[in-house]
Amino acid sequence: MLRSLVRAPATTNSKIQPWRVPPTFRYSSKPAHFLKPDPRNPGAAANAAIAGQAVSDRQERLRLLAEDDKNPSLDVGSNGRPLFTSAPSLSHLARQHASTYFKFTKEGLNSVLPEGLPMGMVTEFQESMRTALLVRQSFLDLRDNFWRVVDPPMWSTNGKGVKVRKQVVLDGPVSCGKSIALAMLVHWAREEGWLVFYVPRGKAWTHGGFFYRHPLTGLWDTPIQAAKVLEDFLKYNESYLKRLPCQIFDPIPLGEGAGVGWLKDVDSLAVSEGTMLYELVKTGIEETHAAVGVVVRLRKELSLVKDMPVLIAIDQYNNWFTFSEYEEPVTIRSCRPIHARELTMVNAFRSMKHDDMMVGAFSHSTAVGKLRKDLPDVPVDARVMFPRYSLEEAETVCHYYLRQRLIRHEVFSEENWKKIYFLTNGNGTEMRGLLPHMVS
Repeated sequence: MLRSLVRAPATTNSKIQPWRVPPTFRYSSKPAHFLKPDPRNPGAAANAAIAGQAVSDRQERLRLLAEDDKNPSLDVGSNGRPLFTSAPSLSHLARQHASTYFKFTKEGLNSVLPEGLPMGMVTEFQESMRTALLVRQSFLDLRDNFWRVVDPPMWSTNGKGVKVRKQVVLDGPVSCGKSIALAMLVHWAREEGWLVFYVPRGKAWTHGGFFYRHPLTGLWDTPIQAAKVLEDFLKYNESYLKRLPCQIFDPIPLGEGAGVGWLKDVDSLAVSEGTMLYELVKTGIEETHAAVGVVVRLRKELSLVKDMPVLIAIDQYNNWFTFSEYEEPVTIRSCRPIHARELTMVNAFRSMKHDDMMVGAFSHSTAVGKLRKDLPDVPVDARVMFPRYSLEEAETVCHYYLRQRLIRHEVFSEENWKKIYFLTNGNGTEMRGLLPHMVS
């Protein structure tokens, strides 16, 4: 029987919208007197005035930034270094470009990352009012690792002694930039023509929607999440999938459809020779009974693709090593929490004990408690600690926020920004929040 969560009904019939970069950063232009206060609330008028002033300040900042863009001499960081890199793409970034900012376009980001952006990236763009990100050496090391996997001869002279990992788990403290680095890696890989299976919100695989136990596998199927996963995968990769044929022709077991029960007298989906991966994915999207089975089959098919590099990138990967939101009734008054490994899709994609390229990033904004160091299904040497800002990176960040008028010029000094850096221990989110309040 198809089950649904009583405490999360809103997710059953509505789709989670990905975070995107809007065409322009829009802010309300209504003055404070349009925000009608509640006469029963004495503080409403004061709150409306504060909100109106905030809108006015943002509009003025946008106007000044538009004027600043006409003056290239302002794009200078510490010691006269260029604040922005001139590299045309993430592939052209080299070690000398570290601690500079790379400019993206809103259209390019939404096109290359249609699954959605990590919330940290969206917040950075909104607060800085520019779609630019810091080029960090830790990102370059991550990119170069997978570059070496695909093209070892290219690195034969300079890469001696460098350990290459096909499977990587990005770990590190809160707000150190793991999700942003993963999104940049996906962006780079797709620029290079790779087939990338990108999941920006791994937690969505273990929360919300319908769930039921499949009688053949004993695992729990989540057909709504499966359809969403296939839709997201198709958004950028459609042209590739139309050229890649299926290599496995075993029938795909069908399951219970989302809200429609089981099909009568049909328990599998036939896959004929000549079927392309595009047709397989489309079938999983259009036929709710086949959605979960197609996701599982897709994982196996990705391992067999040889015409192009394949990368599996999972954000919020830590959510796949703890309990899901789902519960199985045990008695009339008790339920058993269902572990993420018991979910069919997570079970198919979680393991890193294979020869495929895969990277997962822990997200402490979706904290699930401290996980043990030796994770099941993960190679012992896969975990890489991602650092917070170094002093050099923090210096560039502070000059960038000064350039973007997030910091007032009259109070900016090396002593002041260093105080905030050491106070926050290089936490990027906390630095961005405190720097506008810098005082002389």
